[in-house]
Amino acid sequence: MSEEQLNIQRNIIELMNSAGLSVSPDSWYYISLALLILVVSSFIAHITAKLVLSFKVTRLVNLTKNKWDDELLSCGVFRRLAHFAPATTFYFGKYFLFEPESNYFLLITNLTNLYIAITFYMVINALLTAIESIYNQSSLSKKAPITGFIQVARLLITIGLIFLVISLLLGKSPIYLLSGLTAIAAVLLLIFRDTILGFVAGIQIAANRMFNTGDWIEIPKFGVDGDIIQIGLTVVKVQNWDKTISTIPTYTLTTDAVKNWRGMQESGGRRIKRSIHIDIRSISFSSKEQLIEWKKLRLLKHYLQEKEGELVEDSKNCEKHQDDVINSRKLTNIGTFRAYVREYLKKHPDVHKDLTHMVRQLAPTEIGLPLEVYCFSNKQAWVDYEHVQSEIFDHLLSILPVFGLKVYQRVSN
Repeated sequence: MSEEQLNIQRNIIELMNSAGLSVSPDSWYYISLALLILVVSSFIAHITAKLVLSFKVTRLVNLTKNKWDDELLSCGVFRRLAHFAPATTFYFGKYFLFEPESNYFLLITNLTNLYIAITFYMVINALLTAIESIYNQSSLSKKAPITGFIQVARLLITIGLIFLVISLLLGKSPIYLLSGLTAIAAVLLLIFRDTILGFVAGIQIAANRMFNTGDWIEIPKFGVDGDIIQIGLTVVKVQNWDKTISTIPTYTLTTDAVKNWRGMQESGGRRIKRSIHIDIRSISFSSKEQLIEWKKLRLLKHYLQEKEGELVEDSKNCEKHQDDVINSRKLTNIGTFRAYVREYLKKHPDVHKDLTHMVRQLAPTEIGLPLEVYCFSNKQAWVDYEHVQSEIFDHLLSILPVFGLKVYQRVSN
């Protein structure tokens, strides 16, 4: 013990003796007073550090234009740093008030180390929260989420804290505890199975940019259909379109069939793929009356002029008369209607012009001839998309009679 430490102890003992108390460094009175001095000094140190960090640091943070220091402040990183002041006071104060060989010195050392470890854990935990919040505000968060990695870091420091606390309570080195870890490795693998699988899946998701928060995913196996709101270490939370929350294991995203609609969202369009089943009995060659009626449709003007020219040229080359239904080429109502739908989609303001749009016939079935409309809506929001799709088919179904066509409808007996 240094001379300065001895002088402090002597001064305290002389002060207590002058008060009429006969004390020694091992007496109960001296121990109580020394502990009281440590507690009061630590309390003053904590209040002082808290005031400095609350006023000085807060004012400094408010003066800067950076956002990251605001997150550090709001997540309580600076507030928790104030706990290092009383811990430091206890750690160094014990050397001036207690003899290193005493049991009280060892007890205070262990408690101080425990307090420092818990404070360090609280600071790192708040720092990880701030890092996650800062990252989520950046553009990188849309490419690769880090929630899983943050949770892994929290898990590791929590495990480290638990080992450190146990070692302090038992008076053993943490290395001593780690040496026996292999004996329970199988049990730990069983307990942390989902955690390990989720960690590996998180690395795959981040490395390959497979999923991110905000992505619309669909997993029929689990009845999941909605937006990802969180990708964690062990679970993924998805808000379905009915506003329910589905929770699935993280590794499911890499082991099961998952449809990610991100490509549709990034393309700027949402696919419309629906068929109208035409009654085959209503399909026929076009009549002169129908041609006159169709020419009134602005969308068919160019098509009819082009087709009539082709038919006239074909009749001249083949020496056939256009009234010869059997041998000459003629327009059909289904073909003309298909051309009309194609032009209608080209002119529709809510149909994406840069993405595929077509009208095609599928194989005839027992419920008619499917005429499929395939295009992409400019509007991706569910309500707006359904409105565009309904608007298109409302018009197509209503104009069918103009072409002499009927929709197939099964009549029940």
